[in-house]
Amino acid sequence: MSSNLHQAGVKLLKQLGRHADVIMDAYLAGSINDTAHDAGVIEKLKKSGILWRPEPDQELRLKRSVRALLEEALSDERNRQIDSNVGSSLATIKTLADHYKEARHNVDYSAAEAYLADLNEHVYSFTDSLRYSIRVLWGRINNEFGYVGTISAKIRENELAQSQVSDLLNGLEMFQFSELGEIAGDIRELRRLLMTSLQETLSQCTQELSIVQGRLYELLGRFRQIQGRTRLLKGWLLHTDMHPDYQVDNHVGHKAIPNLFNCAQALLAPASVDVSNPHHELELMSLVAQVKAISRDALPHIAREQNVTFEMGDSEDFDIPENPLKIAVDEYFCEVIDSGLRQSALSYLTEKQLTWDAESWLYQVIGGYEGLADEHKNYFELEPIGKPDPVYNGNFIIHDVELWLA
Repeated sequence: MSSNLHQAGVKLLKQLGRHADVIMDAYLAGSINDTAHDAGVIEKLKKSGILWRPEPDQELRLKRSVRALLEEALSDERNRQIDSNVGSSLATIKTLADHYKEARHNVDYSAAEAYLADLNEHVYSFTDSLRYSIRVLWGRINNEFGYVGTISAKIRENELAQSQVSDLLNGLEMFQFSELGEIAGDIRELRRLLMTSLQETLSQCTQELSIVQGRLYELLGRFRQIQGRTRLLKGWLLHTDMHPDYQVDNHVGHKAIPNLFNCAQALLAPASVDVSNPHHELELMSLVAQVKAISRDALPHIAREQNVTFEMGDSEDFDIPENPLKIAVDEYFCEVIDSGLRQSALSYLTEKQLTWDAESWLYQVIGGYEGLADEHKNYFELEPIGKPDPVYNGNFIIHDVELWLA
């Protein structure tokens, strides 16, 4: 990789040195005519990305990066006034357009030609800079900010790119073509440059920046999802390091599987009958006919006795025996009413030497209290006695209950 890059760089620098006269002509004049130089040399410089043609009917110009290199090396203050800032570029374009109109009005054709050439250079440099910025953004998106090594760094780079796109879009909104149309007036050169070429380029760049912004938001969502899953995995690894004796429970064997583990997809996807599909009409009609049909032959034949009489008599009384546990709970409630004192359910169970299990007894006492009517429940107060679970937050373990009159 390094050797290939070194060879490409050496080849580019050799071309710059070998064809320095062509490059300096393009730099000083702003553009060159491809017929004024060797066609092979022009083709090599175009393939190397040194020369480019803004429009099919325009002359060849230097790439923005090559022009910036020459401006910096030669300390050319005149050309160094070009600024990639949108607001500054817009102000410079308006100023040069006014200079050109004034020189044209004063019949100073040499100055007007110079101002028009300078205006062309500023407009094409600005559009080239804008396209270059978009290419850089696409390059960062296509490799998913691969030059940084962490997800957090990728998110920061993504947010930086989003701010840059927003700045570019806000800057492009400063171009009011109604105002540029008033500046251009009826001058053909200015209208072609400011209204046709510039407007078409900015419209394309705005659409592409909108697409870039959407891709950046999509990447940011994916990066945040990866970051969340990474944090979850790191938390799990930290938990296993702190608790080396942890064993995963068999959640499949439980009656109620937690939602965290119940993520399996359905074996059969949900389906419904498409009654609007004419190709299924015959099948649907046959199904409906089978549903409505009642086959008398399939029903079992029941022999009926003839001349059978029925007599209505009194029904026998029967009783449903009361639950002994419920009866014991009712006696416990009556004991509280008679004594008027606060009494523990387990104390009553021990005192009366009842044979019920403590847990079943407490469940029945709580159920008996909750099953009372509202007008009867208002006479009692039930307080659970227990402590919070030492492992799981939000769980309260009840050891006993106390009942008293309100």
